[in-house]
Amino acid sequence: MKRRIPKQGLASPPPSSSSSVQRRVHSQRKDSRPFSWWLKWGLLALFVVFIVLPCTVKVLPNLIQHYVYAHRLRVPFFADLSRPDEFSLNHTINMYLTSEEGISLGVWFSWWLKWGLLALFVVFIVLPYTVKVLPNLIQHYVYAHRLRVPFFADLSRPDEFSLNHTINMYLTPEEGISLGVWHTVPASQWKEAQGKDLAWYQDSLGAGGPVFIYLHGNLGTRSAPHRMGVAKILSGLGYHVLVPDYRGFGDSTGEPTEDGLTTDALYLYNWVKARSRNSLIVIWGHSLGTGVATNMAVELVKQGVVLDGVILEGIFNAARQNIPFHPFIWYYWKYPGIGYLFKEPWAENKVVFPTEENLKQMRSPVLFLHSEDDHLVPISIPQQLHEVAASVQGAERVKMVTFEGSLGYLHNGLYRDPRLPGIIKEFVQSLEG
Repeated sequence: MKRRIPKQGLASPPPSSSSSVQRRVHSQRKDSRPFSWWLKWGLLALFVVFIVLPCTVKVLPNLIQHYVYAHRLRVPFFADLSRPDEFSLNHTINMYLTSEEGISLGVWFSWWLKWGLLALFVVFIVLPYTVKVLPNLIQHYVYAHRLRVPFFADLSRPDEFSLNHTINMYLTPEEGISLGVWHTVPASQWKEAQGKDLAWYQDSLGAGGPVFIYLHGNLGTRSAPHRMGVAKILSGLGYHVLVPDYRGFGDSTGEPTEDGLTTDALYLYNWVKARSRNSLIVIWGHSLGTGVATNMAVELVKQGVVLDGVILEGIFNAARQNIPFHPFIWYYWKYPGIGYLFKEPWAENKVVFPTEENLKQMRSPVLFLHSEDDHLVPISIPQQLHEVAASVQGAERVKMVTFEGSLGYLHNGLYRDPRLPGIIKEFVQSLEG
């Protein structure tokens, strides 16, 4: 245990008794004074702050304004403000305006003042008025005339995308909505298809061969490489393929909504059905298209119609997946900064896609296709949905094919697998039998 040792040195002598007595007397004399200087000044300060000052502000405002504002110091000192040229403004004139009697306003007028006032007028009056009062007009010019990707691509010319036996057409599912659609005939007819018009393509649908309607995923257009890859595979197998761009996608007009996309798919199905006689019609949905496909399948069941077959590639389940952003957010952000002018313009565009519930109501044969390394939809999602569909229709009518993750197909690359044509052909043959 350490001990504290005091420093060695001379000890201070104890205070004398006389000095101690004097300090006690002085202290008693100081504490016993009833009214000291700080008390006087404190009361005076309170009087000024709480009585004099409020009275002055309330009772004499004109006097205060006169002495505070009218006779204030001016900076810079000794500056002649009537001579703007002395301030290197050789294109500015000084003038005096009279706003009220006895009031003279000194004004410098220059080009930047004009444009500055115009900018303030636009920013604080024109723009807020336009945003609040004319939302429909803004939506028309921002959304309807948005930029499209790929840039400068003419989707009305499928031959420019190496599809030389394909025709482009536009359908109208609703008033004011135009859908761009590519129709590719079987590859065996590519020579015969050269130079043929829309009527020939429509008549070819009734030749008896299977017809596929491919409902693509989110983002991009019907010209995306993986979508054209699927179309070429199906055409090579001897099938007709129709690939639409939903409303708001590609060169199709309108705003994308869940109901709108479902309406587009239903219209195209009925259009094909009316022209294909008794041909087999198969719906192939990829990613977002799986939600559209199951929606339309349930709507047709309500009408007493059962689809011949459904292929669901890269299927998602909104009820069990956390989708961190709105699927159609790309549509509203085509112009940079639009999200700052409109707070979540997609807020009213609700998207549900109840795929799991739809599968419980569907009565069509279903084929699930999924890659084990899908980076957007984990393999557990289609496995769970496959079990749901199989529990309702039976394992004979609901099949699932998975592709090894080592192949690197991810979400969009299944069309590259050499086994895919055989898998599709086998599925179609099971539907025909």
